[in-house]
Amino acid sequence: MVFIGGLKTLLPRAVRSLIRTNKLSISNTSGMAEGFKQANVVILHKSLADDFEKFCQANDGPLPLLYRSKPGEWKCPSLSSDADIRTDCLQYKKYENGACTGTLTSLKEFSEQLKDMVTFYLGCSFTFEKALQEVGIPVRNVEQKCNVSMYKTAVPCWDTEHFHCDLVATMRPIPKDKLEAVVRTTYLMKKAHGAPIHIGNPGLLGIQDLSNPDYGDAVQAQPGDIPVFWACGVTGAEAVSNCKSPLAFTHAPGCMFITDLKVEDAAAGDGKDVPEVYRICQNPLHYSITSAAAVRKIRCLEDMVGVDPGDRGVTHLLTQDELLKACLSISHAQSVLITTGFPTHFKYEPPEENDGPPGAIAMAAMLKALGKNVAIVTDQRALNLNEKIIKEAVEQGILETPVPIISYHSDSVDSALLFLCEDGNPEKPRFNHLIAIERTGMAADGNYYNARKINIKHLVDPIDELFLAAQNIPGITTTGIGDGGNELGMGKVKEAVKKYIKNGDVIACNVDADFTVAAGVSNWGGYAVACALYILNTCEIHDRYLRKAVGFPRSSAKMKWSSALPSVAKHD
Repeated sequence: MVFIGGLKTLLPRAVRSLIRTNKLSISNTSGMAEGFKQANVVILHKSLADDFEKFCQANDGPLPLLYRSKPGEWKCPSLSSDADIRTDCLQYKKYENGACTGTLTSLKEFSEQLKDMVTFYLGCSFTFEKALQEVGIPVRNVEQKCNVSMYKTAVPCWDTEHFHCDLVATMRPIPKDKLEAVVRTTYLMKKAHGAPIHIGNPGLLGIQDLSNPDYGDAVQAQPGDIPVFWACGVTGAEAVSNCKSPLAFTHAPGCMFITDLKVEDAAAGDGKDVPEVYRICQNPLHYSITSAAAVRKIRCLEDMVGVDPGDRGVTHLLTQDELLKACLSISHAQSVLITTGFPTHFKYEPPEENDGPPGAIAMAAMLKALGKNVAIVTDQRALNLNEKIIKEAVEQGILETPVPIISYHSDSVDSALLFLCEDGNPEKPRFNHLIAIERTGMAADGNYYNARKINIKHLVDPIDELFLAAQNIPGITTTGIGDGGNELGMGKVKEAVKKYIKNGDVIACNVDADFTVAAGVSNWGGYAVACALYILNTCEIHDRYLRKAVGFPRSSAKMKWSSALPSVAKHD
């Protein structure tokens, strides 16, 4: 027998020879023939081959195609010089009519059937493990001498005529301070699944228990590790099973085909669009990815809207990347609730100022163009006014369809929970993100003040309760947009409001949001959110992360998104 440690330095040809002659007593190929690409294997009847190739092309994150054989071709000349796919995987799985009916160490007994079958060689994440180690990132499954953990997710792949399944993902625990390094090391290695498809809480992928993987071994995380997930080639086995073809074969999970191809330099590329990683939610833990180019553009937006035309001290409320992180969080949301309304002209009817609603409409237009569910909540007395605003926005083509306008009533201690969640169940939130723009916010004494310290509580419904309740509902994040510190959500910067804003010691909002976007004019903040969402969703790195690397890039929707950007008609 060969010592496992020695397998790391053997050339692929030598390792395949040992596998072929059954001289290895190991359970997986992780860490073997370091520096060379490994491959998942799917073997199907030739009548299904074209459709399976379409399935791979439609889901190239989990199924990056390295080579498709001809029917009955047991070699793969572009991947290795002496291979025989019938014998060169540690173990194989046999499928009959969709059921896995056996684990094999050789397919030679099926040589006659294989003459009418096509072999697909698909990229594998074992390929990048050495590259991670070379930049100082620990690979826990290699350290623990076990197979990587693999999980079935609730993320559907793009279907073709014969193939459909949910994505399978591998998980590697990565130290928190290495997250950006692990993304930057793997994102260019697209033939080895590329960048992660999720970082953080497994429940967001539909994975309930990390200690119970569907395939492979349970890898033990170390203190400070974060779960990082990559698309996995075992997705192909799930598709084969669902296809229910009379006969098919795959590699056994973790028992890869080792090629003669060297791993490309992870640092290769022009470096113009490298990824960056940001935490967007603590409960449940969730990180997002976008490009450095997108970050620069959004920071530019943040600087532009942060100009203080009234010299009121707004610049002291600015915190870099709040706009970026807010929009990353909103980008992941499926359903968004917006609130606006500041009755500062309390002697007039209606008392609302015109800052807030235009920004809310701009955000709603972009969110709807991105396919998200959107609603606006406002004061009961202002429902008719806001319905008229929405109607005019539709008539003018700013909105394609109306946005629901609703109100909130505080009847009991559970009112906010019942409003935000189905049947008051915190595990079933109706909204993933709440946005307040130029919405009067409750001060420390429970009152609501305009900039002149006048109490306008009698004109305000307690929508703050929704933001307070959201703090204790996993999966709901919040953003506050304001220009004076007395707006809902600006409690996050209340100390700066008290110090730098006139009357701040009295008027400062005491209710926090997860993200606070300060702007010279609140409407500007709303316009910036709409523009930042466009920047993120046209960023290939972020788009792939949103899609979990399944399906096709959404570039075809770019025209629709651009038409939703806030604009002003210009006249000569």
